[in-house]
Amino acid sequence: MTTKFDELLGQFHAYLASVDDALVRDAVARIGWDMPARDLEPRPLGCLRHLDRAAELAPPDAKPLVRLLAERRNELHWGQTYTEADFGKAFIDNYGWLEMFGTRGHFANDEVAAGLLILGPGIVYPDHHHVAEEIYIPLTGGTEWRMGEGGFRKREAGEVVHHVSNVNHAMRTGKEPLLALYIWRGGPLAQKSTITGTSMQDRS
Repeated sequence: MTTKFDELLGQFHAYLASVDDALVRDAVARIGWDMPARDLEPRPLGCLRHLDRAAELAPPDAKPLVRLLAERRNELHWGQTYTEADFGKAFIDNYGWLEMFGTRGHFANDEVAAGLLILGPGIVYPDHHHVAEEIYIPLTGGTEWRMGEGGFRKREAGEVVHHVSNVNHAMRTGKEPLLALYIWRGGPLAQKSTITGTSMQDRS
């Protein structure tokens, strides 16, 4: 069945296929890209206002994907793992994810989940971990990332960030939003992360 989201999945696949990284190549090769589609209700979120800026910031090889995502934003089923009670209103108003495929995504896959995460400017996603291995590729630069006991360091757009199973990691955005592509594999694909860090959003 052909759906209106096939083009988006195609651009998602095309971008991943362009990434020159052994870990990403292995992940892409293991995905069966002929996935059955799901009929999901649109679920827009407040964080989608950051997609226009993300499209401006995205590197050339990611622009087709991000522009199409921005164009189709209100037709997609966006999700939030947390609530205002977890991290506060500022976080929830600037956070959301789209599962392209997986156990909850627009395309069904029980082996691997992948999609896109949005964080608005000035947001801290506190230390957390999960069983699944995670590969992130930020499509906008300037966000600081931390893993394990290390400090925060800035990552550029297109840089591959790898979190092995159950390693703590955190992100904090600066003046620009974060749009990042993610792949989850090797663990429960809909697991809520275990939060180990502070959810304080004020870093002044």
